[in-house]
Amino acid sequence: MSGTSGDGLGQRKIERKLPKWSEFAPLLGFKKPELDPVERRLQRALTVKDLAAAARRRTPKSVFYYVHGAAESELSIWRARDAFSRVEFEPRVLHDVGAVSTGTTILGREASFPLILAPTGFTRMMHHEGEIAVARSAARAGVPYTLSTMGTTAPADLKRAVPSGDNWFQLYLWKDRDATRQLIEQVRAAGYDTLVLTVDTPVAGNRLRDTRNGLTIPPSLSMKTFIDFAMYPNWWANILTTEPIEFASLKSFDGTVAELVGQMFDPSLSLEDLQWLRDEWEGSLVVKGIQSVEDARRVVDLGVDAIVVSNHGGRQLDRAPTPLELLPHVAEAVNGRAQIFLDTGILSGADVLAAVGLGADACMVGRAYLYGLMAGGERGVDRMFEIMRSEALRTMQLTGVESVAELRGRVTLRDAR
Repeated sequence: MSGTSGDGLGQRKIERKLPKWSEFAPLLGFKKPELDPVERRLQRALTVKDLAAAARRRTPKSVFYYVHGAAESELSIWRARDAFSRVEFEPRVLHDVGAVSTGTTILGREASFPLILAPTGFTRMMHHEGEIAVARSAARAGVPYTLSTMGTTAPADLKRAVPSGDNWFQLYLWKDRDATRQLIEQVRAAGYDTLVLTVDTPVAGNRLRDTRNGLTIPPSLSMKTFIDFAMYPNWWANILTTEPIEFASLKSFDGTVAELVGQMFDPSLSLEDLQWLRDEWEGSLVVKGIQSVEDARRVVDLGVDAIVVSNHGGRQLDRAPTPLELLPHVAEAVNGRAQIFLDTGILSGADVLAAVGLGADACMVGRAYLYGLMAGGERGVDRMFEIMRSEALRTMQLTGVESVAELRGRVTLRDAR
């Protein structure tokens, strides 16, 4: 075949020919179909938001929105995420970024990424594999995992299942000091060396989605929740055929679950109580729920090892301070006397790096890994790590840094409009 083309200055012949099959076949490049439905679902997820969408399709509405929702009008969580949308990195070019590392040190231990998996309650309600699946994934990823007092796996059971993990334990200080001591002793005997004290729960937040969806704490099965659950037969079958969901850390205490929950949220908690815990616990102590510069100074003065700038994922006080905006002021006040972690609103690897650039040593995430867990169990949490690490590495290379420490001073927050 032949044809002509010209630009007004003359004619030029272009020789054409039909392609041979040997030349055409490589262009087709069909992928081998993925037969595993879980793997197929997870590989389609390119962001944590994609994992959230997959989780919503696999999980009862009331359970999904227990994770996804926040308190009252949900302004706190919206503002936290909006703050990350105002992040601006300062890229520098002509720097060798052929080999970059996301590695860092968290409470004296090497971590592959400045990320900590935050404590979440009722984790086996989201997926029957629960806390053990999450801890296994965290151990493979080389980051700490925090088991909640309201978790559905006991501290000793988690340690036995994941002995190689950097496993932490989250604690509420109760009015009943003897009960608190018993729990601390269980945790110590199980081999934990890091406690995370949550201090932003003098009372429970008003989580309207849970009330409207019929999900209460403790969970109770109403007709509304029963119908909701029944629409997801795989989830329902897994829940019914595995161990009952309960507060695994609280089996040894007298009283109802409701009474125990009431003890966890102590409106009389004060600095004296924190001092008591500091004297009682010889390991690393992290205080989670710092929302002011003054409180950051006060708890660091008592000798804690780290603080978490957090408004509890927007699940407690609505219209609370936005953690990312508060972070640089806290970092200036603490001035290296304790490590600083950031929690709330983090949905990508770039979000993690932004927080590091603004003064955090690491970030905590809860919703992000629960989306992965709901979407695909343990493999879903692995996929969350893959996504975040890929986003972080690409962000570092495009910013022109080889290590996360180089991000300090290279991140700013644009003014809110």
